[in-house]
This record gives sequence, structure tokens and C-alpha cells, in this order.
Amino acid sequence: MRMALTTRTLGILGALAPWAGGCSDSARITDADTFAEARNRMVREQLESVGRDITHAGVLAAMARIPRHELVPEAFRARAYADTPLPIGYDQTISQPFIVAFMTQALDPQPTDRVLEVGTGSGYQAAVLAHLVQTVYTIEIVEPLAQRARDDLARLGYTNVFVRAGDGYQGWPEAAPFDAIIVTCAPDHIPAPLLAQLRDQGRLIIPVGSEGGNQNLILLTKRDGALHPQAILPVRFVPMTGTARDPR
Repeated sequence: MRMALTTRTLGILGALAPWAGGCSDSARITDADTFAEARNRMVREQLESVGRDITHAGVLAAMARIPRHELVPEAFRARAYADTPLPIGYDQTISQPFIVAFMTQALDPQPTDRVLEVGTGSGYQAAVLAHLVQTVYTIEIVEPLAQRARDDLARLGYTNVFVRAGDGYQGWPEAAPFDAIIVTCAPDHIPAPLLAQLRDQGRLIIPVGSEGGNQNLILLTKRDGALHPQAILPVRFVPMTGTARDPR
């Protein structure tokens, strides 16, 4: 028997921003979607549950619709909605659903935002953002992953996501400034190019720390040119890779 969405989530499925029209019906729940039960359970048990406390209506609605199973390797599709990260090849992972929801909620996405994502991976985080903001620019340093994400997002009907293969440490200068920046790989410090590309009053969320060591998720706001960072959660992400770094 198909499990129903919670009353709360059913009430917010229409809450997505109107410019999320950049997302086609293929990214919505249908009766023919055999993964709908698993996705509904993910939202109810992993996101809305006590202790997880994901309350952002748009985040819950987006994650209730997006076919996450189509953005993971076929060998892992049966576990696409499990409460765990999964490998996507090239020593990279798709983050645990809760972490995706937590970071998105903390970023406080607004309907008119232009958002930069560093670390496209499977494209799932970009898909979530695409339902909530005007435009997503996402960069992946592993070229085959960037191409796969580009193809998958296009196949699913996302027209407001732009994918680039390159070193995300340097950001996307010609598309800046950004209202928000989300980083899904961990450098050992916050990259100066990303700070420079963040609009005043903008928000940046990023895991910072060493590989195999302590990492903290940092939420940073920029006000009148001043940076205000706050550590909000201990995490473990794959390291940021690339060659170009800030001059010392």
C-alpha cells in the first residue's frame, strides 16, 4: 500500500516558487513513481522528525518531489532515499538527505536569489535549489560528474540550472555577485574568491576543516562589507580539490 505524505507536507506541495516553472513535471510525484513511498518516508522520518526539525516549507516540498533515485548510480537506486550518503563515483558522494535539507534551510533561499553551488556532484543539491530560487550556477571539478549532472538535470527538466566543469575554489566571476553560495566539499579555509563574489547581505554556507579531521559547517553573512561567520554543525565532507589557491 502506498504510504501517504503527512498532512503538513501535503499542504506545502504547492508552496514552491512560481519561477520553479523551470522544473518540468518529471520532477514531481506521480502515482506511477515507484519510489514515491520511499521519498515520502524520507521527508517524514528524516526531515520532519523531532531532532531533525526541517521546517522550511519550500525545502520539504522540493525534496518530496525530486526523484533523487534518478541522480544516483543505478547500483544504489534502491538506497537513494536512505539516511546516508552514497558513492557516485570518482571518490565523490551524494550527501545524506538531511544534510542537503539542513544546508538549504540554513541558507534561507529566496525566490529572486542567484545562487552559486561549489561541488555539483550528482546534481541533487542543485535540483533542490532550483525549486526555490531564480537561478543556480553550479561548478564541479570532476568533468565526467559535471557532464553527467548536466545531462541528468536537463533530462529532468531543470532549465534554471547552469553547470560548469572547473575549479570551484575560484567561483564563477562573470556570473557574480551571488545572493547565496553553498559549498558541498570541504576546504581548510573559506576561499577568498567566493567571499569576493558574495553580494552584500548575502549568505554563504560551507564545511571547513581538514580531511580526516574536524570539520564544521560555517554559515557566513556579509553585511556592509563585514563578514559574520557562525559554526552551526560538525560535519564530514569530501575535501575540496584543485590547484589554484589564494596567494599567501
